[in-house]
Amino acid sequence: MNSAILSLPDEDMRTNHKRGHDEDLTGKGLASSEAARWHAVMNRDAASDGSFVFAVSSTGVYCRPSCPSRRPRRENVTFFARPQEAESAGFRACLRCRPKAASGNPRQAMVKAVCRYIEQHLDESLTLTQLGEAFRQSPFHLQRTFKAELGITPKEFADSCRMRGFRQKLKAGQSVTRAMHEAGYSSTSRLYERTASELGMEPAKYRRGAIAAQIRYACADSPLGRILIATTGKGICSIQFADTDEELEQGLRLEFPFANRRRDDDELAPTVHQLMQQMRGLDVASALPLDIQATAFQRRVWSYLQTIGFGQTRSYSDVAKAIKQPSAVRAVARACATNPVAIAIPCHRVVRSSGEMGGYRWGMERKKTLLEMESSQ
Repeated sequence: MNSAILSLPDEDMRTNHKRGHDEDLTGKGLASSEAARWHAVMNRDAASDGSFVFAVSSTGVYCRPSCPSRRPRRENVTFFARPQEAESAGFRACLRCRPKAASGNPRQAMVKAVCRYIEQHLDESLTLTQLGEAFRQSPFHLQRTFKAELGITPKEFADSCRMRGFRQKLKAGQSVTRAMHEAGYSSTSRLYERTASELGMEPAKYRRGAIAAQIRYACADSPLGRILIATTGKGICSIQFADTDEELEQGLRLEFPFANRRRDDDELAPTVHQLMQQMRGLDVASALPLDIQATAFQRRVWSYLQTIGFGQTRSYSDVAKAIKQPSAVRAVARACATNPVAIAIPCHRVVRSSGEMGGYRWGMERKKTLLEMESSQ
């Protein structure tokens, strides 16, 4: 693909999320002030559905702008950017217009449709102009809306889809050339531009172990139970927790089904020791070398997680704002859940805005233990 395909120059994506002041991301004239929002409510403007909800103090109900119910008095109305905010303020969802329904958010529906369209045309050199024409959006607003929802551009999404398909086909045993064409790459040069960072190795090597890659690993005791640390020649590729070594080794087989895996507790003892020191807060300054696959969005999230200090926490919303994608909270949570190297990338330090711990790939008890360990230091 041409480097300009599906891409526009990056700009400041920071959005004012103060109640009643959401920025128009769709180019459809969505309300950006209370006066404009009230106008949208009075006109039952369906184009504004998903950009805000309005709550009525006299009924205790909140609705989408297009709700067919009788219009309330202006002095009884409060605007909220999202249904969750209205519910936090004590309002309940209208049973008539169902403001929480997915169909009530045209931005999300449009972005999902764009994703499906891109997935169906991976073998074509789609441009933003072509996407805009297909969805009757200007290229600027389409990219802006897409990035606000998912945290990545359409081009980055397309690249991620190609690489995911390519990786799956290599693991299935296809040749590099066949996997390349079926995944939608037009030339080997385009493919090899990305494989170093995405696969962590050359395509042929990935296919062989990814199909015969040399992976050494060690198992040891830790404050969280048994831990497995696996490395390639470039760095750590996997850190896992389980109750037994058998479970750990099975997890490694699932992650690298064709690799040449060799247990080497003695050789990896220094790496294990360094990780244990970091876990206990005794060696937080030095970083362990990593060899991991990542999409563009995952890389941004994981890089930020490594800046969160020992004993500190951030909310998923904090992380989304820090990477300048304030609406990509769910995408941040997914990136945390897919982190392949626990501790080295401290996803356990991300919690919910309410103070609750949120999810953790290795179990809530382990996350609780980690946070308690760090806070006690």
